[in-house]
Amino acid sequence: MPELPEVETTRLGLLPALQHQLLQQVVVRNPRLRWPVPGDLGSRLSGQTLRQIARRGKYLLFDFGAATQIVHLGMSGSLRLTTASEPAALHDHLDWLFCNGAVLRLRDPRRFGAVLWTSDVASHPLLAHLGPEPLTDDFDAAWLHAQCQRRNSAIKQVIMDGHVVVGVGNIYASESLFHAGIRPAMAARRLSRPACARLVEAIKRVLTAAIAAGGSSLRDYVGSQGDLGYFQLQTRVYDRAGLPCKVCARPIRRIVQGQRATFYCPQCQR
Repeated sequence: MPELPEVETTRLGLLPALQHQLLQQVVVRNPRLRWPVPGDLGSRLSGQTLRQIARRGKYLLFDFGAATQIVHLGMSGSLRLTTASEPAALHDHLDWLFCNGAVLRLRDPRRFGAVLWTSDVASHPLLAHLGPEPLTDDFDAAWLHAQCQRRNSAIKQVIMDGHVVVGVGNIYASESLFHAGIRPAMAARRLSRPACARLVEAIKRVLTAAIAAGGSSLRDYVGSQGDLGYFQLQTRVYDRAGLPCKVCARPIRRIVQGQRATFYCPQCQR
């Protein structure tokens, strides 16, 4: 599933080609995504200039002034820049045609993504209750410690909760906990303030490195130019069960938490 680094990489790749461009037409081939694509999406956005592409958690926000388009890539979605002459494939569900000749195409084989619009981003139900962005000053040790004190859940589950902090997906949660030296199954309320400070710093460091690497390409994800992400080549624990830890050489262990695979080092994470 595309997480914050993949969504941010997509945003950065789209900006040079699309920002300040006039949208000519929206072509909807299949409106049956996670939620139906609004029937008035084209009439709302066509003829409008794309002012900015922002991101909130894993949601991309296309600011057209009077309306903002919300895009979520779901489990298998990707946004790619192409041209009108490129034939649409089976899972290419939407095209946005811009007056400069650029075409933005949504590919989503599993159709768990979303394309919606809103006139008020701050109050939209998908966005209104999200936690702080992890790469901002709003996400700090004091915030995380206060959130942890209220929860008896495993710390990995807590940092993957979008009400606590947005965008920390499965890969990045395992990696951040390794760098912070914290066991993923530890009850969140047991974390001290210094441990929370280490974890906040680790989350920021891991996500920054993942964005610089273009995200992680494990199954479906590619960037806006069709390029792969390479962060998976840097991981210390994720998907390395049975392999020696790169720090202490002990075998990496795998457990299942919330139906998701978790990887950790029993020596480095206590």
